[in-house]
Amino acid sequence: MDNSMPVVSKMFCSSTPTALMIRRRPMVVNGGGFVVTDFNHNVVFIVDGCGILGSKGELMVKDGEGEQILFISRKGGIVQALSTRNKWNGYSMDYQGKNKLVFSLTDPKSCIAKGAPIRIHIEPKRHCKNWDFEISGSFGDRDCTIIDCTGKIVAQSGCDQAFIIGVMAVLDNIHGESTRCL
Repeated sequence: MDNSMPVVSKMFCSSTPTALMIRRRPMVVNGGGFVVTDFNHNVVFIVDGCGILGSKGELMVKDGEGEQILFISRKGGIVQALSTRNKWNGYSMDYQGKNKLVFSLTDPKSCIAKGAPIRIHIEPKRHCKNWDFEISGSFGDRDCTIIDCTGKIVAQSGCDQAFIIGVMAVLDNIHGESTRCL
């Protein structure tokens, strides 16, 4: 799989390694979420969670200018309630405010499914197995890696940065951190 292939947009793909820093925003001051900066302290992405959006299970990724680029929501309903996994859908936002599904992430939500991998499916379908990306390791312990279906680490190889930040926002929410409702 070509990791430089855009998931959200080719404008967020980089041909050279880029180091980004994530800084949490306090829930009581800014409604939570986090800000992503480069080493020059330029804001590259902003992630808003429940404290700003006001809805549990909804996240918004914005570019450094504050333009909405990715809306992420946890799927609900009776089928989802009976499932052993939570499903999150990420939608790209265009300049007209239209949403287009670009990825789905599933995570285990019960003791039966604990330990099962978190997997990501890209739209349109282009997977080489039953999934396109997988989270290995522990986000809670700050020791996780996003790999593609061939085993390559994607965050180090030109992958769409907006997609990676969107995945990080979902993991942050799953683990009850800065994007989650109190």
